[in-house]
Amino acid sequence: MQKISVLFILSCTLLFFGGCKKEKTPKLIFKFKFDPTLQRLNNFGQPAAMPAGHAGQNPSFNHMSAHYVELATGPLTPLGAGTVLYHAAETNAGGATAIDFSKAVLAGNNEKFFEVPLSEVTPGDYEYLRVSLAYQNFDVQLFIDTTVGGFTIQQEYPGTVASFVGYNTYINNFTIKNKSFTVNDDKLQGFWGYEMSANFFGFPYEFSATGQAPPGATTVPNPIAATSPIPAGSCVVTGPFGGSKLKITGNETEDIVVVVALSTNKSFEWVEVVNDGKWEPTKGETIVDMGLRGLWPYVE
Repeated sequence: MQKISVLFILSCTLLFFGGCKKEKTPKLIFKFKFDPTLQRLNNFGQPAAMPAGHAGQNPSFNHMSAHYVELATGPLTPLGAGTVLYHAAETNAGGATAIDFSKAVLAGNNEKFFEVPLSEVTPGDYEYLRVSLAYQNFDVQLFIDTTVGGFTIQQEYPGTVASFVGYNTYINNFTIKNKSFTVNDDKLQGFWGYEMSANFFGFPYEFSATGQAPPGATTVPNPIAATSPIPAGSCVVTGPFGGSKLKITGNETEDIVVVVALSTNKSFEWVEVVNDGKWEPTKGETIVDMGLRGLWPYVE
């Protein structure tokens, strides 16, 4: 009798814990990868050389945010007619519809920036990924050529750039390392801020500035621009899935991780005043382009 009771209790215990086992919900996960070795493309997805009188650097990315994610089945799929997975918060606080920077989701290299249950993704074979980029934060080198306390300084120093590449962004304030900037307004694509601090022979030196790149100067690669264009001033970068299409069946049991590989190949670009390939904002060298130079998504 005692043996039967023990077996009964054991069976009930196993049934209880087995019934509480939570099934995994497979997800479609997106993460950034910033790669300076990828090809440098223009707005039409063609190889692009550096324009005459300009120079560029491969920035080192700290983090980025996206505004929109869409899967397209082919080159004829109009923008918005594919499977739209994500659309970030917007606001009219500045008078026009704009991306709400205060709600931006930031992610760094090899970090997840968005996920969705695969059960919520329309099954299909997807050839292209569209990602609208909104905010970038990266490190670059600034060349200082000046005299401080009687000492001549001619050296490169690291600094950090914050750039807003979305179509329009409402910004309360933003911080670059130790420097805070108050805006409380809408800013069109190409708005940027920069901060650098150093110590020269015991003398502290800080340089910070904000500016606006010219309209249309931000590169937004789209290799299917002829059949599926994007609005002027937007930052919907488009790229084909490498190797094969992204196949969603609706019967997945495991996560699918999509690596959003973005080209940072001289994606930070300025107009040269001193023709030496070094960025010298104190000499009047202005930033003109901070657009990523190509998108090559692939399944990890």
